[in-house]
Amino acid sequence: MCGIVGYVGEDRAKDILLTGLKNLEYRGYDSSGIAFMDNDIKIIKSVGKIKNLEDKLNYENVDDYKIGIAHTRWATHGEANLVNAHPHTVGRVTLVHNGIIENAKELKEELINEGINFNSETDTEVIAALINKYLDNDVIKTISKVMDLLKGSYSLGIIIEGVKDKIYIAKKDSPLVVGISDKGNFFASDITAINMFTNKFIFLDDNDVAEVTKDDVLFYSNGKKQEKSVNTINIDVNSKSKNGYPHYMLKEINEEPVVLEKTLKPYLEDFSSIPDLTAYGEIHIVACGSAMYAGMIGKTLFEEKANTRAICEVASEYRYKNNIYNNKTLVILISQSGETADTIAALKKAKELGQDTLAIVNVKTSTIAREADKAVFIEAGEEIAVATTKAYLLQVAVISLLALKLAYSKKLIDNIDTYLDEFKKIPRLVKNVIDRENEYKNISNEISNSNDVFFIGRKLDYAICLEGSLKLKEVSYIHSEAYQAGELKHGTISLISDGMPVFGILTDKELVEKSISNIIEVESRGAKTIIISKESLKQNKDLEICVPDVSSFTIGLLIVPVLQLIAYYTAVNRDCDVDKPKNLAKSVTVE
Repeated sequence: MCGIVGYVGEDRAKDILLTGLKNLEYRGYDSSGIAFMDNDIKIIKSVGKIKNLEDKLNYENVDDYKIGIAHTRWATHGEANLVNAHPHTVGRVTLVHNGIIENAKELKEELINEGINFNSETDTEVIAALINKYLDNDVIKTISKVMDLLKGSYSLGIIIEGVKDKIYIAKKDSPLVVGISDKGNFFASDITAINMFTNKFIFLDDNDVAEVTKDDVLFYSNGKKQEKSVNTINIDVNSKSKNGYPHYMLKEINEEPVVLEKTLKPYLEDFSSIPDLTAYGEIHIVACGSAMYAGMIGKTLFEEKANTRAICEVASEYRYKNNIYNNKTLVILISQSGETADTIAALKKAKELGQDTLAIVNVKTSTIAREADKAVFIEAGEEIAVATTKAYLLQVAVISLLALKLAYSKKLIDNIDTYLDEFKKIPRLVKNVIDRENEYKNISNEISNSNDVFFIGRKLDYAICLEGSLKLKEVSYIHSEAYQAGELKHGTISLISDGMPVFGILTDKELVEKSISNIIEVESRGAKTIIISKESLKQNKDLEICVPDVSSFTIGLLIVPVLQLIAYYTAVNRDCDVDKPKNLAKSVTVE
């Protein structure tokens, strides 16, 4: 969601902070701003793209500042305008905030009754007012006192008029990292904001407060000084290049064969390295968005192939419901960033209730990776486009391997080498599928002017439909829904109109005739059907794409890139902002 970055050091803060903000654009935002500090505090804010902020800065005398805090805002409290944009100042306190304060209304009412005036609608200004209210010579103690009053999630960057050469930072349930260098020190919402300036990072824990100066960073927890370990992490800065592609989304789809091979190789070379889940009578898969739809594929495979009960739930519901653990249960958490707020909360709840946890995650240094009992890492590298493609595909690959290992361990399949050989061939097959761009452009031309689209399928195909539908509406803004094919006649078929595109996913031989009957039903009501199938189930339709025949463990890895590319070219046809769809954020760090 929002992103924050700060710097204190020898170099020009303006350049570092602008670079950091640009590197955080992928998270999604609607406004941005910077506060510089020397003898005074100077704030420049802008609505819209960071380029607007950059243009403003070119007319301001800010080149000599060496300290600053900066922010990209994704609106939660209050509309996206200049007044609500960060940084916010109350009295001597100026700060930026990533997160959401759940009791901001109550706190604000108390402060108003005490005579404090507010300019914005934000919860962030409430934090600044509280720190200013209690501010004394012990700034660390003041911040800790205010943190005790706040309910919600937050990471903060704070500068205080009259306290030169220092930035204060704090966090709870929202990611925050410190960067260390010889020319100064940094903080940011994530490593990608500052990794071009340093490869040495320190991760803050919940309820930490730190004092950042040019030469040192001092950490405190519950008022006591803490020692923190420095992590050396090298990230390929070239991942931010489009490498000639018009959009990051297309680049990242084309990277899928490479990252698939990189992720799969160690497990295929040593099958025993895949976690053995035979001890568990039930598996709970918890995630959000595309990661949950990857989990839906896992649920189907665990149940159909490994004969193990599995449920898949969205994290924002799982964290609040009464989860019943009758059998020995494993909770699998799936997240690309490893910082998804609801998934972190679900992880903590599962651990509090004594359940084993396993993370499928891309970022090895993330909160979920660090706090889960076990982690299986995907090797997606950095994903810049807001709509996930390669990370989702790797999540599907890993959870499919887990299901395969469980089925084999339970002696439900015996020809394991056949399946492993299939996984070894998948990267090449994915490359062949991706290279058929004219077919995807043709389909996108057929649907680009549509207002509504349906995706229908059964069992595993329905799980695939969910992601195909999400990808299309995310990037093209076409209203799209996925349904179990058999449910159409129970109401939703009334929405079918003449020429409406309906995608039918056909990969299950046992259910293909049932699915075809549903396709005929929508065609008889005027739908324009597009079939996505495997070669052995080819229907010889005018609008049809077939992929090679593979098992149910890997078929999703071939079908989903087809749907990703159709969504991509449809968005291009509609002149949408493919990499940064409106209202969306890459990493959802608030509930």
